[in-house]
Amino acid sequence: MKKRPLIFKGFIQASLAVMYIVLVALFMNNAEQIIGGNKSFLGPVAFLLLFVFSAATVGSLVLGRPILMYLDQHKKEAVYLFAFTLSWLFGYTLLALLILWLI
Repeated sequence: MKKRPLIFKGFIQASLAVMYIVLVALFMNNAEQIIGGNKSFLGPVAFLLLFVFSAATVGSLVLGRPILMYLDQHKKEAVYLFAFTLSWLFGYTLLALLILWLI
């Protein structure tokens, strides 16, 4: 497989991860207004459940396809896809930090 489609697939995977992260951040930023100011035992439980679910979701977005490719004996392409996905995520991180620095 050529590197160009892998770069695009890495971009798609990283973009989906960033979209999910933005949605979770929006929810967490507005959780008190959405759920209410209830200070019960379930608040930390819900937060930890969301944390575990988010780790699994982003982990599957970043590692899912490379692992399947690796198991299908496309080891070199799997490593490239993982590296491209991490590179795009790093670029998104730099962009977010630049925006924070500018505001």
